[in-house]
Amino acid sequence: MKESFIAAVPVLRKLENAGFEAYFVGGSVRDFLLNKEINDVDIATSATPEEVKQIFSKTVDIGIEHGTVLVLFQDHSYEITTFRSEAEYEDFRRPKEVAFIRNLTEDLQRRDFTMNAIAMDKDGNLIDPFNGENSIKNQIIRTVGKAVERFQEDALRMMRAVRFVSQLSFKIEKETLDALISLVHLLENIAVERKQAEFDKLLCGVDRKQALELILQTNIYSYLPGLSNKEDNIKLMFEYKLEKLNRREMWSLLIYCLKIEKSGIEEFLRGWRIPLKEIREIQLILHYLYKRFETSWSLYDLYTAGKDVFVSSETLYLVIKGIEDQNTIPHYLHLYEGLPIKKRSEMDVTGNDLMRWFNKPGGPWVKELLFKVEQAIIAGKIVNNKKIIKEWLMECNHN
Repeated sequence: MKESFIAAVPVLRKLENAGFEAYFVGGSVRDFLLNKEINDVDIATSATPEEVKQIFSKTVDIGIEHGTVLVLFQDHSYEITTFRSEAEYEDFRRPKEVAFIRNLTEDLQRRDFTMNAIAMDKDGNLIDPFNGENSIKNQIIRTVGKAVERFQEDALRMMRAVRFVSQLSFKIEKETLDALISLVHLLENIAVERKQAEFDKLLCGVDRKQALELILQTNIYSYLPGLSNKEDNIKLMFEYKLEKLNRREMWSLLIYCLKIEKSGIEEFLRGWRIPLKEIREIQLILHYLYKRFETSWSLYDLYTAGKDVFVSSETLYLVIKGIEDQNTIPHYLHLYEGLPIKKRSEMDVTGNDLMRWFNKPGGPWVKELLFKVEQAIIAGKIVNNKKIIKEWLMECNHN
């Protein structure tokens, strides 16, 4: 049993000593069986939220209406959820009501896919009523029970299925895929934020190209912001080697393949509810990518782009150009690390210095002169030293 489970065994034992059942469940058990890294350990129990709060001294109500309590125990935090059944779903995304139950099998029965419907006790024994371990061994994505019912309960499960193709390189079994195709229109009921969370993970999976092909095959793309009627553009992504691209680079490549004008990038990403800070980063990556198509990196471009942006832009440039040799990245990294300053705040001169030296009030000239100094420092024409900068400016002004 992995360390993350071993550390949580006392939590299960504490629940059992109080007379309740308790198990590890969900993605952590699936990833354990896949021998993958485990981040969060989730626990399911027959104890109600109130009973859980009586057993543990430090708890936080994070989703108590759905039976989930965050337990702080021995420097770790664990989400503990009461066994539950769910009544009829509303709007193809949430149950009308949740009933707390004492039966583990019924709790597992409400889950999406068989590989996620496995429980494990504190001794490492599996409880697997829906043959999830077999699905994992055969690398199959199959719903618990009838696929039509599972997707009608929560239509986002259709995107989750494709996301798992990307992350796990599994195949969607026929009945599940057929139901997905027939019910894909239900995705119009799902909030953009939930779609974006799944699409983000899909873009970063090891088998992202296969997942993107499924997005087209199943018509999911028609229900994603800005992608309707863009099948041919999305197909352009298949021409490139995507494996080494990170999340921001994948979004940038998607925008490049969609041929979105620079003025439309922000609107497209806002449609996906991407945070503004990330929008600005993606815009910068694309700005320098298009500049890179025209010319090599100048020292000033490396400086203004910053390390993360120029590495992403150069990575995309190499992928789009089909250049296997990536020696340019270490080359430009070496040039970047050799820059005398990495940002304007590191300049040994301020606007106040300039106004004092030239005995003039502030104005556009201050910004222009700071820019001139900045360029000179980056180009190695002058040293980043206040005295030397002043002498250089006075000499330039005199000439």
